[in-house]
Amino acid sequence: DESIKRLKGKNRPINDQYSRQILLAAIGFVSAVIIFEEDTPLSLIQSIKPDILVKGADYIPENIVGYDFVKSYGGKIESVDLLDGYSTSNILNKILENNI
Repeated sequence: DESIKRLKGKNRPINDQYSRQILLAAIGFVSAVIIFEEDTPLSLIQSIKPDILVKGADYIPENIVGYDFVKSYGGKIESVDLLDGYSTSNILNKILENNI
């Protein structure tokens, strides 16, 4: 939660890290969800050497933290499409626009 606050502002995240962890862990193909405190997960990525590193398609693959490292041992970098209208920023904007 603290790293997200540092990166995205004092009003983020909306859901706490444990709620987000439970949601991600419920996805059948997710092997593990690990909470980290650093601004980037690079040291964690280097420690666990994932077979696949996944990030939202709003990132250019070569700019994803850990890209070079994961590629160096034959790991894959996968980008997943985002669903329009479901980003936290979009949801916050809807709330603010409608005074919910």
